[in-house]
Amino acid sequence: MTVLLETLCGHLAALYPQSESAALAQRLCTIMRIIPGGPEPEPYCNHWDEGDVYVISYADSLLSETHLPLENLQHFLGHYLAESISGVHILPFFPYSSDDGFAVIDYYQVNQSVGDWPQIREIAAQFDLMADVVINHCSSRSGWFENYRQGKSPGKGYFFEGDPQADLSQVVRPRTSPLLTKVQTLDGERHVWCTFSADQVDLDFSNPEVLCEFVAILRFYLEQGIRVFRLDAVAFVWKIPGTSCINLAQTHTLVRLLRLLIEHQRPDAIIITETNIPNQENLAYFGNGNEAHAIYNFALPPLLLNALLTGNGRHLRNWLMTLPPARSGTAYFNFIASHDGIGLRPVEGILDRAETDRLIGAMERFGGRISWRDKPDGSRAAYEINIALWEAMKGTLAGEDHWQLARFLCAHTLMLGIEGIPALYIHSLLATGNDHARVAHSNHNRHINRHKWDYPQLQALLQDDGSHHHQVLAAMKLRLAIRRRQRAFHPNATQYTLQLGDAVVGFWRQSLCRRQSIFALHNLTAQPQALALSSLNLAALDPWTDLLSDQSYEDHQGQIELAPYQCVWLSNLSDG
Repeated sequence: MTVLLETLCGHLAALYPQSESAALAQRLCTIMRIIPGGPEPEPYCNHWDEGDVYVISYADSLLSETHLPLENLQHFLGHYLAESISGVHILPFFPYSSDDGFAVIDYYQVNQSVGDWPQIREIAAQFDLMADVVINHCSSRSGWFENYRQGKSPGKGYFFEGDPQADLSQVVRPRTSPLLTKVQTLDGERHVWCTFSADQVDLDFSNPEVLCEFVAILRFYLEQGIRVFRLDAVAFVWKIPGTSCINLAQTHTLVRLLRLLIEHQRPDAIIITETNIPNQENLAYFGNGNEAHAIYNFALPPLLLNALLTGNGRHLRNWLMTLPPARSGTAYFNFIASHDGIGLRPVEGILDRAETDRLIGAMERFGGRISWRDKPDGSRAAYEINIALWEAMKGTLAGEDHWQLARFLCAHTLMLGIEGIPALYIHSLLATGNDHARVAHSNHNRHINRHKWDYPQLQALLQDDGSHHHQVLAAMKLRLAIRRRQRAFHPNATQYTLQLGDAVVGFWRQSLCRRQSIFALHNLTAQPQALALSSLNLAALDPWTDLLSDQSYEDHQGQIELAPYQCVWLSNLSDG
């Protein structure tokens, strides 16, 4: 038996002890079109470098009367960002019934309103394309679910059923909607499990037929040029009533199995797990370098937001100090804004209740909304803050001020410097504000940060140098151009957190070859801050220059003056 088949059989035996593992392993290889016995993927290989930057966007974020939304997105990426990014994450572009794409009706089709597979393949030919694998649930209007109700295949046995009389109080929920939904089937009344909403019915991966379906979907996506796979809400995928039904051992085994198959089909493919959960639980999805290639750094957005609104970086600094270096072959996926809200679960145990309440209060004053979740004891807790990041940066706990642009750029500059692969939400690049009209129309809090631009109107704003949309995009492109040339910003380059007081957050990055060092310094306040250069222990023989301003620092015993919200990338090399 080959190494691949032996490893697959081990995973399958843990997941499906009643099945014939060898036969199922061979079937999965056939579906994925893998010939066992071929070369093994190189372990602990970094499929990224300092040049990698992603944009996150819906397929229909840019609309016009003359072109399909995917064509508009391709034009925007090529015309405005070709030299600034390497990849794009297009959020679910399939036919759907709710949740802006995350209730998939058909995994093999592109939503006709945005385009078709030729447009997807064209974008994949220009950029590394990340696509969602909505693996925990699908639409109640899908063919699978209709077949389930009719007792037909494929679909029969595909969905997780629950007993309304069972004790499900320990189940961790991200929502306040009922967990079980009653449906009528040919076999009578059933209650299906719905972690997120009644329209998003949870799949039953304890049925190996469901696994085979998704392996076929993954192979199809690979054939369309998709290289990066985001496993949406994967932490909830395996259910055992009487447990929390989150982060179960079987879930981690399933991630390892999917990675094994994907990387044997395409060795440079990447799996990213989307697990908006407390920080230590999130880190577990690295496994032993054999689960996710990258994990979302979910604690970063709320901690950075808190640091800039309070002017105090203590929690952010302490978190950076405890963040373990990602081993070769793994990386953090860094972001500070996305299509979802700013999650609060990742900072449980980091921010106390009073600090979280102050943060929530400020965001509500800036026009934000709060989404809630049910706790096992029956109480409710704030799950996420829903707000456009541009609006979140309009002030501090003291109220609104005139530092919005500087504060916004400080947030992104800090994110671009820390260990990991950076990802920028399209609406942050465009400094899009809160979309209250969409929230009022849909009664869906997350729509506040999912604006749909009229693309010709946006292009006019981006040509107007007096527009804050133009100013933000220009400033971001400048930072990206600098960042992508610095080897010290490789996602796995060494990082040490500096002790510079609470008003300034700083860290030292060193390239893997140890030639380049960058001291990244960030003033979190609206007051100037002075730092003694001697506190950085700069190498005496090296010339040091701020890459962002081109200012040189020759007197290593002097001071560096940071203006309000100023950032400095102090490097011993002008080009890494």
